[in-house]
Amino acid sequence: MGKGKKGGKRMNKRQVTEALMSLFQSKPNETFTYKDIFKTLGLDTHPLKMLAVQVLEEMEWDDFLSRVSQTSYRLNLKGQVQEGIFRRKANGKNSFIPDGDGKPVFVAERNSLFALDGDRVRVSFNARRANHIKEAMVTEILERARDTFVGQLKVERDYAFLVTESNIALDIMIPKKKLKGGVTGDKAVVKITHWPGRDSKNIIGEVIDILGKTGENTAEMHAILAQYGLPYRYPKNVEEAAEKIPAEISPEELTGREDFRQVVTFTIDPKDAKDFDDALSIRDKGDGTWEIGVHIADVSHYVHEGSVIDKEAQRRATSVYLVDRTIPMLPERLCNLICSLRPDEDKLCYSVVFDMDDAGNVKKWRLVHTVIRSNRRFSYEEVQQILEDNGVVDGTGTPAPKAPKGGYRGEFAAELITLDRMAKILREQRFKNGAVKFEREELHFDIDETGKPVRCYFKVSKDANKLIEEFMLLANRTVAESIGRVPKGVKAKTLPYRIHDAPDPTKLENLREVISKFGYKLKTAGTRSAISKSLNNLMTDCTGKREQNLIQTVALRAMMKAKYSVHNIGHYGLAFDYYTHFTSPIRRYPDTMVHRLLTRYQQGGRSANKEHYEELCEHSSDMEQTAANAERDSIKYKMVEFMSDKIGNVYEAHISGIQSYGIYCEIDENHCEGMVPMRDLDDDYYDFDERNYCLVGRRRHHKFQLGDPITIKVARANIEKRQLDFTLAE
Repeated sequence: MGKGKKGGKRMNKRQVTEALMSLFQSKPNETFTYKDIFKTLGLDTHPLKMLAVQVLEEMEWDDFLSRVSQTSYRLNLKGQVQEGIFRRKANGKNSFIPDGDGKPVFVAERNSLFALDGDRVRVSFNARRANHIKEAMVTEILERARDTFVGQLKVERDYAFLVTESNIALDIMIPKKKLKGGVTGDKAVVKITHWPGRDSKNIIGEVIDILGKTGENTAEMHAILAQYGLPYRYPKNVEEAAEKIPAEISPEELTGREDFRQVVTFTIDPKDAKDFDDALSIRDKGDGTWEIGVHIADVSHYVHEGSVIDKEAQRRATSVYLVDRTIPMLPERLCNLICSLRPDEDKLCYSVVFDMDDAGNVKKWRLVHTVIRSNRRFSYEEVQQILEDNGVVDGTGTPAPKAPKGGYRGEFAAELITLDRMAKILREQRFKNGAVKFEREELHFDIDETGKPVRCYFKVSKDANKLIEEFMLLANRTVAESIGRVPKGVKAKTLPYRIHDAPDPTKLENLREVISKFGYKLKTAGTRSAISKSLNNLMTDCTGKREQNLIQTVALRAMMKAKYSVHNIGHYGLAFDYYTHFTSPIRRYPDTMVHRLLTRYQQGGRSANKEHYEELCEHSSDMEQTAANAERDSIKYKMVEFMSDKIGNVYEAHISGIQSYGIYCEIDENHCEGMVPMRDLDDDYYDFDERNYCLVGRRRHHKFQLGDPITIKVARANIEKRQLDFTLAE
């Protein structure tokens, strides 16, 4: 095959092609790098190597090979017919994502078979034309991603249809006898009864629920939930089952539980919270140590596995927090009454109790079922005020000074200040170990009695929030370690972990290139701790600078998403080798799973079925993402509603996002975000530089860069589309 001395036998293109085909077909499951190929085929001259690279690229173009990386290939075993997911785009650039591979292939609208976004399809690949991209044709829709849609009814004399914001190719026709009393302007949920095929191009459906009039607050919030397939009301049989659960604690139930009712205990939550699922207790042991209890509502005591309440909670997997309401995972009687750790009421808990010294070291700990009685329900604002009244300066990481002669000021001030001091030690240690310091502000609204937003602002996490956060992190990490950290040779029992993978190396390198233009440096290789510390230094250095938004956005995009899995890989962002969710069983199903398994193992039970719990973890991760999307849409809706009476107003803003179709801008005064469409940038033709997050004019070379200050005018507020349009102010 051309082996021999350097500069030996020459090979023409046909011979190189035959040699490559023979090599890949002889080992169909192996991946070959350029180096492997050159060595195996004896291609030891530069012209031969370049010829081989050219042939490899042509083989990939013809689908004979699949590219694994920039410098490696393997035989393409998938053939011309494949299955995967269809992605529909409003601009007509639909794509097919093959199973396993993940590289999208273009699907023209005429070849889509009217598939909808997320549908599972079978495709065949079109014959490749010279200088054209690879294309696929949908030949069969294997599974529909959804069969219900939300929109506005339009009822005519002879027919009716649903006007939906969902990205679908056709209108949904509705027979008039299937309207369920709906009239033009009603917000409705419609179930598809007939899909389009080769013989019929109509989508036909029937109304299954009328949500209310378009524009009514409750109708619009329920529409957002229905759009994502999330429930907006509780099944009657589940609520009835919850009503039968007694709120009283029997004397028998207290047997075997550790009694904390005489220990100082309180909850700290948002001021409008009703479901209090965690409380802290603190007691001075008198020997230089503090007993600190992290008490979590004992949901699994009331919600038994396999019960009708459990099945509904499992299906929902999480509570959903829209701008003006909470859609709870559990029936209201459980989440707001029986399980909620309300003050001056005896409550059953599952508790992690720590003995800690003044330096914040955990000397010992225990996991116990308890009964508590909260002395006080604090809001974050109340605790923050007490800390600041006693000398704490928020955000400095410095605890309160020693108590004056008369003692600290405020209810339970000494206990809160001790907990704050401990939390600050834990936090400092966490960052020293390599935790990533991302503190993104959250957009919040003040809502009037009709649901209309009257104020829009960013909510910043203060010391009171961080106090609670650190003790929840400590409890979660500790119980995860108790199961996952086992001696060598011993198999760990099944547990759902909260895992977070290391950043994408390619995106991290892109971040390094972007920030270098502003004079910053970043380590992209080395230990996990070294990279994390470098990221944290970057976040600190850019704070308050014009480029802060750009850098934070690009850095966040490099981060992986956290998820649930029984296969532990640690949590990169927190720098924990073992981490789980134990502290919020009222609003997260994985926490309930963890409670049940910990109780089972404490009682000597065998390891649970890994495959079953991995399925539950995947479902919980999916539902968490769906809930986050719905929450984001409710914020968008309220943002547009808030700005709808401000058309024509001019604001100072900054560029918060850049796409090929326009510039996203965030108003500095109220943090509302809208877009300047590309069609309104009519002073030049702008090219989208995706790598550097900017638009650059071809003639005048004017640049719009992520993070740049900009003056905008509010042009349009489309509540139906949840879309805010700006124009550049003169």
